[in-house]
Amino acid sequence: MKKHFTRFFYFTFTLFSLAGCKSAEKSLKKGDFDESVIRAVDKLNNNATHSSSIEALKQAYPLALEQHLNDIKQNRESDDLFKWEAELQSYVRLNRLFQAIDQCSSCAKLVTAQNFEKEEKLARHNAANVRYKEGQTLLAIGDRENARKAYEHFEVVNNLIPNFNDVEKKLDLAYEVASFKVVVEQVLVTSRTYQLSNEYFQERVNEYLQTNKRLNKFVRFYMPEEAANLKLEPDHIIRLQFDDFVVGNTLVEKNTEVVISKDSVKVGEVQVGRIKKPVFNKVTAKLTQSRKTVLSAGLLDMQIMDFKTKRVVTQEKFNGEYNWMCEWASFNGDERALTAAQLRKCKSQELMPPAPQQLFVEFSKPIYERLTSKLQSYYAKY
Repeated sequence: MKKHFTRFFYFTFTLFSLAGCKSAEKSLKKGDFDESVIRAVDKLNNNATHSSSIEALKQAYPLALEQHLNDIKQNRESDDLFKWEAELQSYVRLNRLFQAIDQCSSCAKLVTAQNFEKEEKLARHNAANVRYKEGQTLLAIGDRENARKAYEHFEVVNNLIPNFNDVEKKLDLAYEVASFKVVVEQVLVTSRTYQLSNEYFQERVNEYLQTNKRLNKFVRFYMPEEAANLKLEPDHIIRLQFDDFVVGNTLVEKNTEVVISKDSVKVGEVQVGRIKKPVFNKVTAKLTQSRKTVLSAGLLDMQIMDFKTKRVVTQEKFNGEYNWMCEWASFNGDERALTAAQLRKCKSQELMPPAPQQLFVEFSKPIYERLTSKLQSYYAKY
């Protein structure tokens, strides 16, 4: 048994070794020299004498080095304003290979990997500097479209070198000019009874507009108090008002019928001589089924107004409804006349509907979905 297990283990180990070797060789043949180096190093970290990986590394690293250095040379001859970023990527890849080989003691003896840390740092600085200057030039123009382009440049700068110069301040300034500002007024509801539920609806809308990443990042939504504190002059005002709503309209329906069992059942016995024989017949019951439906519905009016011209640029109404229902039943007669479903319903009881506040929340949920979907699609173009 032990002998068979040893053979199996050896076979499995050999299989995995061949698979790793083939991966490095395959990458080399495909011309993916970086990948070939990484795969070979990974294998040699576990098995320093793996012959195929040794050969793959010896061939792949010089080819990868030559390829990246040629790319860098061609890049420098380019007229592309942002050519430093492509050069940076080449140095990043070269240093990735250097680190992988440097951390593998057996690999470092096979090839002499070159460190381009200083070159990478210089290319990163130059790339950030070019983007920063381009952002400054565009921001100085002063209009929204160029401010958005400037913001994109400053974002790249901050990704390349966090806190490069005063890029954080530049990002804030560019965003301020670039953003399309919208004030969302409080949702109007005529009844004090439903003020709490209305606040819940309002808070959900506000949270969506301020945190949802699918919306245009350059559209900024403000609450009225926030806009007043900032002395903001918005581009748009959104007004939301429930034109009409009804909560808790109750409809009770009853239906009484005589039901008959599907099959004959035992209803008694008769004496035949000395023997009692069962009597079978169909049985009946008087079944009363009740259904209570509580209807709630509302209509929300949305107006988007241009702040400067006071003109309504778009208007739409969103409806929503929620129907709460409860069913129960009772019967007189033989319960065997009832189906299993009818009998279960007879064991149910009449329930109290949710509170009016909750019904308001429920019918406003589909309105919320339709409203936010509309705002998302509408402001995508801004």
